[in-house]
Order: sequence, then structure tokens, then C-alpha cells
Amino acid sequence: MLNKLAGLFTGSRLFKSSKPSAEQLFLEENDIRFHPEQGYIVDGVVVNELSERLSYFSNRKLTQFDDLKALYSAAMIINEKIDLEIVSQRFVARLGNTEENLLQLKQIIQKLNHYYRNFLLEK
Repeated sequence: MLNKLAGLFTGSRLFKSSKPSAEQLFLEENDIRFHPEQGYIVDGVVVNELSERLSYFSNRKLTQFDDLKALYSAAMIINEKIDLEIVSQRFVARLGNTEENLLQLKQIIQKLNHYYRNFLLEK
């Protein structure tokens, strides 16, 4: 639909630019999208579906991935708790934690934090 609207404005650069911005390139390269109802989608995973894990690892400070500033601030605590669980190999069964999905969670948090630090922190 956006392409149809852009087609109405032939010669206009209102909807299409010849070069994607650095932010757009970063989002594409890291497979990060934002859906207005679901929130961030990273590597095909709707990250708010992992909110119970986020709440647990952030000591109940965060319940959604939508606030990237809060996620960035809590990332050190979250990563330490994830690392401890991986090293001890004592996974929280009620959350369905495994080494694989905890490493995936760390990667998602890392990508969102890089996005926040590189493109949203200065705004």
C-alpha cells in the first residue's frame, strides 16, 4: 500500500529514498522489526512472548521489551543471571529455560541494546 501511495507522488522523495539510512540497514542486517501491537520482533521471535523470562532475569523490574532504555539499563543484571544459570546448568523449569534458549535471549537483548545505543540513545 505504501508503494501505491508513493507511486502517486512520482518524482517525490516523500516515501522512497534512494539510500536506506544507517538505522534501516542496521535493522535489516540484525532482523529487527517493530510491530505496533506485538512489539519488537528479532530473528522472527516476538520478544514480548519472552516477557516472563525477562521479568525473572530483571528481578521483576521489566515485564516487556518495549522500553529499550530500561532494557539497556538492566542488561548487566540480566546477562549476569543468565550466565549464572548457564554455568550452573540449573535451569528454571517453570520458565522452560535451556542453555539454547537462554543464549538466544542474550543475543536478542544484545541486538536490542546495540540498536538503542547506536540510534536511540542520542535522541
